[in-house]
Amino acid sequence: MLELPNCPKCHSAYTYEDGGLFICPECAHEWTLEAEAENIEGMRTIRDANGNVLNDGDTVTVIKDLKVKGSSLVIKIGTKVKIYV
Repeated sequence: MLELPNCPKCHSAYTYEDGGLFICPECAHEWTLEAEAENIEGMRTIRDANGNVLNDGDTVTVIKDLKVKGSSLVIKIGTKVKIYV
């Protein structure tokens, strides 16, 4: 029998496979083996709301107001941000 990986988010051992995805029933996290291999190598991929991979120098627009943790500041909708990883 194939040994299934533990959930990378909550480390649960009760994961199951559905097609090409691994799913954790405890935290509802879904991932693929390719995504897990990328995270292990230290190469995190940053994606936008549509799932497109973002690279250094890309500009994104904030689609909802974001509260800044530990502060009373708010990043307003429509603010353009340049990505530097």
